[in-house]
Order: sequence, then C-alpha cells, then structure tokens
Amino acid sequence: MSGPSPNALVLDFGGVVTRTLFETHPLTEHALGLKPGTLNWRGPFDPASDALWRSMQADEISERDYWKTRTREVGRLVGEDWRDMSTLVQRARGAEPQAVIRPEAEQAIRTAHEAGVRLAILSNELDLFYGKSFRERLPLLALFDAIVDATYTKVLKPDRQAYAMVGEALKLPLPACVFVDDQKRNVDGAIAAGMLAVHFDVAQPARSYAEALGSFGLTLS
Repeated sequence: MSGPSPNALVLDFGGVVTRTLFETHPLTEHALGLKPGTLNWRGPFDPASDALWRSMQADEISERDYWKTRTREVGRLVGEDWRDMSTLVQRARGAEPQAVIRPEAEQAIRTAHEAGVRLAILSNELDLFYGKSFRERLPLLALFDAIVDATYTKVLKPDRQAYAMVGEALKLPLPACVFVDDQKRNVDGAIAAGMLAVHFDVAQPARSYAEALGSFGLTLS
C-alpha cells in the first residue's frame, strides 16, 4: 500500500460510537412510558419490514427525512408535537448518555488512543440530534483530537469538503485517516476523497471495529 501510514481513526457518531435508536427501543419505551413492543421499526436490522428505511437507502428520502418522520410518529404516541429529532433523542436517551455507548466503541477508542493513534469524529448531526449537553456528559469524547460536526459547518457527508475539514482539523493528509461510518454513501464519499474506510455493520460492531483497528496493526481484545 502506497502513501502515508494510517495515523488517525475518524468515526461517525450515531450508529458507530453509540448504539442506534433501533437497538435501544426498550430504553426509549421505558423513558417515554410506552408499552414494550410499541416501537416496531427496525431499519437495518429488518429492512423488509421498514418501508421508510428502504426509501432512505434508495436515496428517495434523506436520512434527516427518515428521522423527522420517526420523530413525529413517536411524539404523537406520547401526545406531543415533535418536529426536531433532537427532541426524540434527548427524551429517549438524554438522561443516561453512557448507557447507549457501544462497549466495542469504547474499547476500540481507548485501544487506539493508548497506541498513539489520533482520534476524530466526523458527524452530520452530532449536536443537532443529541444536543451539546449530551456529548459534554461523555468523558470518552475527551480522548478525541477533533470533532467536526455539520451542525455547525453545514457541510454534510458525503460532500468531499466534509472529509477535507476533518483532515485539516487533524493536520493530516486524508490517506493517513481511516474513516468508519455505517452509511455506505458516506464510506464511498470518504474513499473518493482519498481516505481509507470501513463500512460499519451495526449488526456486527466487534467485527467492524476489529477491521478498523487492524489498519493500525491493533486488535480488539
């Protein structure tokens, strides 16, 4: 492999660092006082039963449109008018941010940090969806050298400039960065921009993190 050796691990946030909302339906139902089993949309865990998810994957609607619809649906279930996904996320999981962090993510992040690998987050909607106070209550994020959030930059993946911004923040060439995202379009964008990339499988997080760490000669023990 030509070019600079990998020196930075760049992670998407939702789905990669945290468990997806699909995986935490029981936590959401408990937090909102809903009957267990009320939330039955499963996205990538059962695409056949989630027509809206299939529409998003086919680029008929955006990821933000998908979550806007789900937010309004859940809001109606509790008798409220929710228009912003941040309302859903903060009501569903804001009280216990650590409870939704993937254990594989924490292990991989700490392994990379201890080995001297630079760390960054490149997100389309970190503070927009989660709220700034959410990440301020996650000590794990103190290990990151840079957080590039389109909530503020307004440049969404897979725009090439989004990847350039994280390279600039790290002061590294993009070929020295290994990017991890659960959306294939964002992975394809990273590769086109010159990064190494791993398509994160939310159903097999340990395998995906092992693949990412393997780029640095590290293992997920």
